[in-house]
Amino acid sequence: MNFNEYPDREMLSISVANRIAGDLKNHLLRNGRAAIAVAGGTTPGPIFDDLCAAELDWGNVCVMASDERWVPEDSDRSNAKLIRNRLLTNRAAEAQFLPFYTDGLEPDDAIESLSEKVRAQGGLAVALLGMGTDMHTASLFPGVAGLEHALAADAPEVAVMRPDSQPEARITLSAHVLDAAMAKHLVIFGADKREALERAQSLPPEEAPIQAVLSECHVHWAE
Repeated sequence: MNFNEYPDREMLSISVANRIAGDLKNHLLRNGRAAIAVAGGTTPGPIFDDLCAAELDWGNVCVMASDERWVPEDSDRSNAKLIRNRLLTNRAAEAQFLPFYTDGLEPDDAIESLSEKVRAQGGLAVALLGMGTDMHTASLFPGVAGLEHALAADAPEVAVMRPDSQPEARITLSAHVLDAAMAKHLVIFGADKREALERAQSLPPEEAPIQAVLSECHVHWAE
């Protein structure tokens, strides 16, 4: 784990966007195509605002969420809505998007086809991750039913999580997919999350799922 501290959140957002743009450019030069998984919620929005203007071959980039609530894209709780509005704009409007929510299906019925679509990307070039104070990342919540399966090395590319603290089911990339990204960036704000990250380093992934993706991860923190 590589820890990076910033004087403020604006500087963090600019720096992380530049780092991710560089990661994508390098991957595209070597491989011709690149896939990136990004966190939802409020944290990554400013990063998206900077990243979407990066000069790179967006037409050969596939964007997906690290996890998604099982809600239509017009819902304010949809990560896809955030990604479309804040990232897939400007130069990044040329990128492909891989949505997880499928209208008319239950999440369990979508696992096989979604796993195939994720697998077809050939692995992630970049994962932009977040973390809660409970040490969850993506929708890998501690103690949730099915977590052990989603943490397994042979898990399908995506898994369904139904945390009691959330009003709807979620689709999440499995831990091994996130951990295998060529570049991993974890963005956290505030003293509470910094303390949670420190706790997570001495806990097993079953108690602190973020632990499953910390190896060679670049952590970016600001108050």
